[in-house]
Amino acid sequence: MIGRRRTAVALSSLILVGSSWAGAPAGQADEGGHRDTGVVLCTGDSDSTFDPPLTLEARPTGISVTARYTCTVAPGRNVPATSTLEGVSPSSSCVTLSGARLTEIVQYADGKRSVIAYDDGTTLRVLNVQTIRLTGRVVEGRGKGQSAQRTVPSLADGLPTECLSTGLRGSSGQAQLEVHP
Repeated sequence: MIGRRRTAVALSSLILVGSSWAGAPAGQADEGGHRDTGVVLCTGDSDSTFDPPLTLEARPTGISVTARYTCTVAPGRNVPATSTLEGVSPSSSCVTLSGARLTEIVQYADGKRSVIAYDDGTTLRVLNVQTIRLTGRVVEGRGKGQSAQRTVPSLADGLPTECLSTGLRGSSGQAQLEVHP
């Protein structure tokens, strides 16, 4: 009687272990054993240039940005990344950003990339600190279909009085990029 009971327990245990292996979807872990949650959080340095320079008068402005990030792409897994962001805002000034259409390409050190299309932007300027927040979606690569938000509190490269004269040609600061479902 004891032998049958042990056999039943052993068989039940094997069935449970086998079903847990068979039930795990493929692609949930990478080679390092990290689970890809789809959430990406990147932080790093960002440098922007504006053409023409930003003044107090809103006008069409070309925006070009380069960034160097450290990105958390899975719990406990960080990878370096570089980014370029290009586009136009039909109405930008030292204090506003309206109708921006920008595309960011993030190249991760693990060989993957994300292409993000931003279709909305806001800006807030207090003294010499300008905070820009862009929102959009990942249209290609890592995080495809997920929402994205990029926030950059930055110091203008010139004095705040440049808004009244020659205009701000660029800014530098710490950027944060969030990609999430």
